[in-house]
Amino acid sequence: MTDTTAGAATPAAEDTFMGHPRGLVTLFFTEMWERFSFYGMRALLVIYLTQHFLFSDDKAQGLYGAYAALVYLIPVIGGVIADRFLGSRKAVTIGAVLLVLGHFGMAFEGRGSVQELTYNGGVYDVVADGRGDDRQLNLITGDAEFPVTFSAEGMSVTGAGDRLPAFIPTADYELSVRPDVLEVGGISVPYEQILYLSLAFIIIGVGFLKANISTTVGALYPQGDPRRDGGFTIFYMGINLGAFLATLACGYLGQTYGWKYGFGLAGVGMLFGLIQYLMGQKHLMGKAEPPKPISATFEGLFWILGLLAVIPAWFLVQQSQFMVDPLSSLFGLSGLPAALQEAANMFSLFQVVVLALFLSMFAYVWFAFTGTERSKMFAALVMIVFSVVFWTLFEQAGSSLSLFAERNTDLTVVPGVTMTAAQTQSFNAGFIVLLALPFSAMWIWLAKRKMEPSTPVKFALGLIQVGLGFFVLVFGAQFAGDDFKVPLIFLAVLYLLHTTGELFLSPVGLSMITKLSAARVVGLMMGVWFLSSSLAHIMAAIVARWTSSETVAGQVVDPGAQLDTYVTTFQQVGIWGIAAGVLLLLISPFLKKWMGDVR
Repeated sequence: MTDTTAGAATPAAEDTFMGHPRGLVTLFFTEMWERFSFYGMRALLVIYLTQHFLFSDDKAQGLYGAYAALVYLIPVIGGVIADRFLGSRKAVTIGAVLLVLGHFGMAFEGRGSVQELTYNGGVYDVVADGRGDDRQLNLITGDAEFPVTFSAEGMSVTGAGDRLPAFIPTADYELSVRPDVLEVGGISVPYEQILYLSLAFIIIGVGFLKANISTTVGALYPQGDPRRDGGFTIFYMGINLGAFLATLACGYLGQTYGWKYGFGLAGVGMLFGLIQYLMGQKHLMGKAEPPKPISATFEGLFWILGLLAVIPAWFLVQQSQFMVDPLSSLFGLSGLPAALQEAANMFSLFQVVVLALFLSMFAYVWFAFTGTERSKMFAALVMIVFSVVFWTLFEQAGSSLSLFAERNTDLTVVPGVTMTAAQTQSFNAGFIVLLALPFSAMWIWLAKRKMEPSTPVKFALGLIQVGLGFFVLVFGAQFAGDDFKVPLIFLAVLYLLHTTGELFLSPVGLSMITKLSAARVVGLMMGVWFLSSSLAHIMAAIVARWTSSETVAGQVVDPGAQLDTYVTTFQQVGIWGIAAGVLLLLISPFLKKWMGDVR
């Protein structure tokens, strides 16, 4: 939606709060609660998948990547629907309702999947008792249970007497997972399907809400209104305040008292957001209405379409192999020429499709534009490619870094005070809240002195910082104790560097697209930006899977080997980030020249 109010002056009859349109308060709290629900669930998700549903690391991180990719892809469609038919207000309402349904659906966890162990013709359940560092595995044998520990060599059993050997080699037993099911009218529904359906509701809900609420913020201000940047800064703080509070509260409840409490609180947060949005719509001053009046029947059609869209999302989110697995394993390709075989081993179907779209976009710009329009758009496309590298590394937060915090981090804040692994994801949002305004002031101070870095240089410095963050953990690994756990301070410093890197790159990304794109294809380029974010989450999932480890009942078999795997992977991606940043620094003079008068 575009602004239609002319002039920069504040209308005399405008209802304001602290100098800004009163509608900004409505949108601030709607977005705060939506982000509360989203990040509260995100903080728990991968740990939940591995410890409750007993997904392998590969499966859990692949599912998370597919889910996150769809969350960033669907808003492109939601934005088009709002612009052409519904308007932002109605689209956000539909999205909020679907999000409430999805988040409350996540609270239906069941008892969890059970690890089964088959040995010498007998089948035994291996169950986890306790949480966090107090988690103990027990082997159930009919009327008794015995503590067990697993290593790469096998299983040790304590106190079983003559029932079982004290040590059983790995080669002598087999492990499998028995899913928990919900009985409904004589039909058995795996709780895993409730999980997938809930994620599908969240995906479509975010699709309706994410882009459109930001559009409404811009529409509250007339063209040229000097309050606009301040309004977006306030709105941005709402996003991170919600994320910060959610990761602390939901992360604590979910891992301390039960997953359903963490996910349930996320649902309550989204419900609060929906209620206050419905109550505060009158303050939006008609800026989020449909482009032309629509009937209740026509609006109802989109409610139905939104519900129907959950079905393909439900299918896609549980078929993550099409988005993450390499073509060779997906289709059994063999006998190809060496170069093609190598590509088939590296790229997934989703990656191939997106890469083809990127190449098509470069070709389209080359043939459809000339002069400065062409050079500006080439500059934008090149920086979009580099942004994929940044977000691939940055988005390890929800997957490999989440499991690193759970498995190989000493979560002691100060003696006697600990935090949960999910709560460590509050570092990023907390640092944003502390640093966003100082960074904004820094750019203004540098600009006045004609010292502000160009957009390509900011991107490059952001990449270098995200790469350096991983080297902090590589360095910190040498301080791990006998339990193979790295002190918490190193993870905190990683998130500090990732946050400063984000502040160099993220705030200027969307602005760059609007400034460098030809007017007639701004929407198309914005779609490419969201597509690149979606691709980055798939790449992030592939990288995260490199850190996978063998687990039993959600517990790592060999913590020492797991730490070594993290160090190797983090060192590799750290090199990528720094190398990409240095390369971008080297070509930044050329990009700056292509950008013309755009900073």
